[in-house]
Amino acid sequence: MRINKVVSKLNSGNTPIGITMKVPSTSLVEMLGTVGFDFVLFDAEHGPFTVDLIDDLCMVADSVGLTPLARVPDIQAPTILRFLDRGIMGIMGPHISSQAKAKQLADACRYVPEGHRSLGSGRGSYYGRNESTTEYMAHTNSQILVIAQLEDVAVLDEIDGILSVDGIDLFNSGAQDIAQSFGLPGQPTHPKVQEFQKTVRDAVNRAGKQMAEDATINIRIDDLILDAAEEAFSAAKLSAN
Repeated sequence: MRINKVVSKLNSGNTPIGITMKVPSTSLVEMLGTVGFDFVLFDAEHGPFTVDLIDDLCMVADSVGLTPLARVPDIQAPTILRFLDRGIMGIMGPHISSQAKAKQLADACRYVPEGHRSLGSGRGSYYGRNESTTEYMAHTNSQILVIAQLEDVAVLDEIDGILSVDGIDLFNSGAQDIAQSFGLPGQPTHPKVQEFQKTVRDAVNRAGKQMAEDATINIRIDDLILDAAEEAFSAAKLSAN
C-alpha cells in the first residue's frame, strides 16, 4: 500500500521537499519525479484542477514516486472525498477559522475511528481490491496528511480551540487572504498581517505543533518557470544586441 513520503520524513525528523503546481500537467509531474522531490501539491483552490485531471495526475505521481497532495477549494466532506478517492494523500483545507471547521476538515480526511471518511472503491482505495479492508483503512489513516490554513482574523479568537482538534498535522498561513481579512487588500507585508502570523505561529509552537513552512520545503513551480523564462529572455536580448 502507498506510503506518504511527507509523513515518513516528518516522523523520522527529516524535511520533505516538494513542489506546488497551480496548472495541471502530467508531463511536468513526471519530470519532477525524475528530479527526486518527495511530494507535489496541486492547488485546486486557485488552479483549474478537475476530478478527472486529479485522477490522471495522481496516477503519474504514483508512477514516479511523488506523494500527491492537494489544496482543496472547500472543506465539505464530499469535496475532500473526491480528491482522496483519486489517490491524494494529503489535504490542505482553506480558511480554517474555528474549532468546528478544524474538526470538519480532520473528520473528512480519515476513516473511522479517527474520522468519518466514506469508504469507496476508486483508484485511491485500489479499486476496492484489498486483502483486508480493515488493514487498508488503518494504514491509510496513518498515511494521510492534514494541513489547516489559518488565514482569517477570526482565527485569533479561536486559536486555542483550533489547536485542540486531533487530526490536524500541520498549519499554514496565507498572507494575501489575511490582509483582506483585516481590510488591507493587496498588503500582505502590512505590520498587522505580520503580527497576526507571528501570534499564530507562537500559539502553534506552544501547542507543540508546527507550521508547514517550518516542517517542509515547498517550491512554487510557477516561480521556477517564470524566473527561468525571465533569465533566458534577458540573456537572449543581450545576445541579440
